[in-house]
Amino acid sequence: MLYKIFLNSEYKMKKIAIALIATLTSISAHALEKEPREMPKNGIDKALLGQILFFDTALSFHGNQNCSSCHNPDAAFVDLRENSAQKMVSQGDDPTKFGKRNSPTMLYAKYSPDFHFDPKTQEYIGGQFWDGRAKNLAEQAGGPPLDPLEMGMPDKLSVAKRLINNPMYIQTFSKHYGHEVWQTVDKVYAAMEDAIATFQQEKRLLQPFDSKYDKYLQGKYHLTALEEKGRKLFFDKNQTNCSSCHQLQSTENHTEETFSNYHYYNIGVPKNPRLIAHNQLDENYIDNGLLDNPAVNSDLLQKGKFKTPTLRNVSVTAPYMHNGVFNELRTVLLYLDSYNNPTRTINPETKQAWDKPEYAPTIAHQKLAAKPLSDEDIAALEAFLKLLTDERYERLLKKNE
Repeated sequence: MLYKIFLNSEYKMKKIAIALIATLTSISAHALEKEPREMPKNGIDKALLGQILFFDTALSFHGNQNCSSCHNPDAAFVDLRENSAQKMVSQGDDPTKFGKRNSPTMLYAKYSPDFHFDPKTQEYIGGQFWDGRAKNLAEQAGGPPLDPLEMGMPDKLSVAKRLINNPMYIQTFSKHYGHEVWQTVDKVYAAMEDAIATFQQEKRLLQPFDSKYDKYLQGKYHLTALEEKGRKLFFDKNQTNCSSCHQLQSTENHTEETFSNYHYYNIGVPKNPRLIAHNQLDENYIDNGLLDNPAVNSDLLQKGKFKTPTLRNVSVTAPYMHNGVFNELRTVLLYLDSYNNPTRTINPETKQAWDKPEYAPTIAHQKLAAKPLSDEDIAALEAFLKLLTDERYERLLKKNE
């Protein structure tokens, strides 16, 4: 049993501080709070433990990948690594393997409620991942280490052995979860999941609400005419349908608006032929979306639906959609407008007609219905969406211009 390994391990306490410093040195200087470069006076709290785990490559099979590989703090917690996938999907610990879906930002992820079915709306809500298969942040944290396309560990025992070989983890896990945590593999793994979830829930700069839009709400930023037009268009359900899916709070101008209702919809996203070719998938491949979530009990009405992503930092987290099919935010806006505007027939990225939806039967036509938009309207909406960029990522806006 695992606890026997624990009893036979040496506590090498003098190395704990060294291990902590080495781990924190690798943490992004731009995107997270600056951490001490020595042992914290009150020890490592649970959120900091989760942060250390987030950056620990020991949780991957070959030791060359950690959570931040696909959720880079310097890139608004998305994957912008240069490789053959062209940022559409993420490369795994095994460099020959790639995921099938674009890695979404983990910023503001704590606002997605636990996955559940709402009898009132008759819709599924919340959870983590594009298909909500993880009920909450803790379940999400436990997924990548065991995914053969991601961190590639063969089983929970292998992960637990990596943890128990680090004296710092022996001390900190025992502190926060009791010595009994080492009695079973499942207890160790659950503790790891909980610590990483706590990191996401408690670290302020994972949900800072400090964008220009937030400053506007506080009276500290004045919108330009174009930005104000975009703001009005976004929230006006008589003009656009943006806020029908991308508004969490019941009132406009709420100080904790994440711009997602965390429901699942099929908005007719086209296939991504580049991704299909790259991953050598069958040309008829269709991503099932929500249908892949065991909790929906094989309900075919959920096929092709994906969780509504937050629009926070959307201007710096390209490519877009679950399959990374669009490279530009403007392209997304034009595509959505094409459902209502007969003049929007050409994809500006391919110079060809828009491809057909990946899966048509469950498209949410009611959610897509809106008035046609002019080019100025598109520019205004894009200007407004840029306002949702966290302060520390505004440098990425300038880089992309």
